Amino acid sequence: MTIRDAISTVDSLKKGNKYSEKEKIKWLSTVDGIIKKETIDAYEGSEKIIFNGYDEKTDPDTELLVEEPFCDLYIFFLLSKIDFYNGDYDKYNNDVMQFNEAKRRFVDWYNRNHMPNGIKNVRWENA
Repeated sequence: MTIRDAISTVDSLKKGNKYSEKEKIKWLSTVDGIIKKETIDAYEGSEKIIFNGYDEKTDPDTELLVEEPFCDLYIFFLLSKIDFYNGDYDKYNNDVMQFNEAKRRFVDWYNRNHMPNGIKNVRWENA
């Protein structure tokens, strides 16, 4: 999913929302920064994934860090921000719950498919 895809999906779901593309790009940068620091950086190969944040100068066709089938977390994150700042806390709580579940599925998958930093050739022997 690209920055453009995430924003256009959310804009179609929340027609007429008052939040600018610049704000939504900042929110996407925040969530990818969290994913990079909390998840990706804990695993081998993280140095190959460069993330310097997004801003209004970032190409809107830039791919976000989380790929299919887990990228719906971006939609729920953006929806949660919009609903929070609109003061619609029931929708916000639902969006956050959906975001947390989507992020958990991604993190669980990442944990299963990547080797944690510092663990190489561990041998388990009977003492």
